[in-house]
Amino acid sequence: MELWFLYAIGAAIFAGLTTVLTKIGLKDVSSHLATAIRTMVVIIFAWIIVLVSGVQGGVRHIDTRTWMFLVLSGLSTGGAWLCRYRALKLGNVNKITPITKTSTILTMLLAFIFLGENLSTIMLIGMALIGTGTWLMLEFKKTPKNEEKTSKSWLIFAVLAAVFASLTAIFGSLGVSSIDANLWTAIRTMIVALLSWVMVFSAKEQKQIKSIKPKSYIFLILSGIATGTSWLFFYHALQIGNASLVVPIDQLSILLTMGFARIFLGERFSKKSLLGLLLLTTGILLPSLMEVLF
Repeated sequence: MELWFLYAIGAAIFAGLTTVLTKIGLKDVSSHLATAIRTMVVIIFAWIIVLVSGVQGGVRHIDTRTWMFLVLSGLSTGGAWLCRYRALKLGNVNKITPITKTSTILTMLLAFIFLGENLSTIMLIGMALIGTGTWLMLEFKKTPKNEEKTSKSWLIFAVLAAVFASLTAIFGSLGVSSIDANLWTAIRTMIVALLSWVMVFSAKEQKQIKSIKPKSYIFLILSGIATGTSWLFFYHALQIGNASLVVPIDQLSILLTMGFARIFLGERFSKKSLLGLLLLTTGILLPSLMEVLF
């Protein structure tokens, strides 16, 4: 078995673990503070990648245009993480995850509009499958009027997370061409951390640090480690394998996330949700697989 394939599978496994670990860690912590703490752990891993790659000297050669897209990418990444973790605090992983994956649709559309990339028939079919799969996985139940606002808040934050994730991809495509990808990730993570701590102090949530339970700290740190480990596997896979083969496998993290949610969080899936998951996964993988096979 190819080594790049094992690395890509490792990246998907740890990416799937990240969401579940974050969900558990958010139980007694505000989403802003949880994001800030977790991001600090991710920064360590991001810079490990940079130091191992030996590209830290590239900071001196970053031009103004690249810095602009770095900042925009960092802000959009921070927005995506903050919205995603707020959604996870309010809703179920098995509903939030498919919505955030719809960022693939928006990314394709934005890439077509702003980057001039082709929008093939296969891509359109993939987008349709992703949209249909997401709709099937959403199961809204009637709730009392006094709980209606809270019950739908997770959906708003999940949609915003998808929008910000799409913008992150576009800003990355516009700016990363002139800088090493590992260095780009490390600097972007520092911007995310800065944004996260600004949010924490603006909401005066820093006082909660002392009251965070050890269990929440453990799972937030584990979540950060899982994210960093996923990146390490992902970058190693990209170094020795083709991106067109590695990226689709990394997207399989959605299957692992849903599986972990069932095992560790006890979240159940209806037949309708499972069909939606099948369509969503097919929609994500179809464009890349067709390009590789044909």
